[in-house]
Amino acid sequence: MPLKLLLQLSWRNLWRQRRRNGMMILAIIVAVGSLIFTNALIRGYQYDMLEDSVLNLSGHLKLLAPGYNEDPSIMSHLVIPQAFRLAIPDEEIYHWTSRIVVPAVVISERETRGIQLVGIDPKDELKMSFLAEVKILGRMLADERDQGVVVGKQLVEQLDTRLGRRIVLMTQGADGLNREAGFRIVGLFDAPGTSLEKRYIFTGRGTLQSLLDTDAVTELSVRLKAGVALGKVKQSLRLLFADLDILDWKELQPMAGAMFEFSDAIVLIWFVIMASALAFGLVNTLITGVMERVRELGMFRALGMRRGAVLLQVLAESLLIVVMGLLCGLVFGYLLVYVMQEGIDLSQFAQGLEAAGMRSIIVPRLMTQDLILVSVLTIILGFLASLFPAVKAVRINPLDALQK
Repeated sequence: MPLKLLLQLSWRNLWRQRRRNGMMILAIIVAVGSLIFTNALIRGYQYDMLEDSVLNLSGHLKLLAPGYNEDPSIMSHLVIPQAFRLAIPDEEIYHWTSRIVVPAVVISERETRGIQLVGIDPKDELKMSFLAEVKILGRMLADERDQGVVVGKQLVEQLDTRLGRRIVLMTQGADGLNREAGFRIVGLFDAPGTSLEKRYIFTGRGTLQSLLDTDAVTELSVRLKAGVALGKVKQSLRLLFADLDILDWKELQPMAGAMFEFSDAIVLIWFVIMASALAFGLVNTLITGVMERVRELGMFRALGMRRGAVLLQVLAESLLIVVMGLLCGLVFGYLLVYVMQEGIDLSQFAQGLEAAGMRSIIVPRLMTQDLILVSVLTIILGFLASLFPAVKAVRINPLDALQK
């Protein structure tokens, strides 16, 4: 029997049971659309987490002196390689900066806290970290020789001090001796996560070098442009600078890196759950259709239709249902993402989200690879789900079917 005729029969059979097949197509549309929208939310959270990790002083890559990551101190200082800028093409790098990051103790009139003291060049830092995006009460550091400090709002509250007051910072100098100096709070920053506000105090890089009695830095942080292969850049840097530790953002923030990888698994698990439910519904619908057409299929067999033709007809019917539902579901999912393109505002939970380091607005992120994954796996599972009803149709005995 010609394939064209089989497809015509399959198409006409769909319209013989409009209600049942329509409900199945509608179920596929809702499932695929909601799956795409849910995946877009997960991707939005996933890539927000990546961006936050990069902006939280990690960058995409860091060059560190050996041993600094395990025992951070000015004793493990870094000499910036002269060939560094030649190692990464200009079209791949967004910006880079060098910093001094050392553990320190901050002392106010009433409280004492352990923090990370960061010496920065403000003009570079505003292209590298969250300081470019946060609200700052007071002012930002003017240059790398600025002798003021910018402190997080939560830390100021813990220290029971305020903008304009002086605090004392104590840390270890390059000679191994303790150094301390007084600094005036010139700015307060309100970061996306309260943990950042409690962890960092920023001052000028040159000012901190003077306090530590050194000309060195502790890290070189690199931010890449969108779409650049991180692994390739990391490998090229390791080949050129074998005497340094080259760490990416996942190694610098292993918890965030693990969550980023786990998000991919969540997308796949969620799809398998939804697709499995659809597969059971599809099997039930097709078996019902086969049982209602036992006499018809038996007559076709008696007239000479081969087993393969019966198999292909049932498979074609199921795939037509799946493809129609899939195409409409893709459009439905895209419309949901488009409607929510400004993001979902979770500001009423902002306090809890900030404590967890999350943003209060989640913006869906639609990715082509997810659309392809949903489309391919839906068709594959639809095909596998239709095999059982198709085999059952093939096994119908023509003589027994005609007697019913």
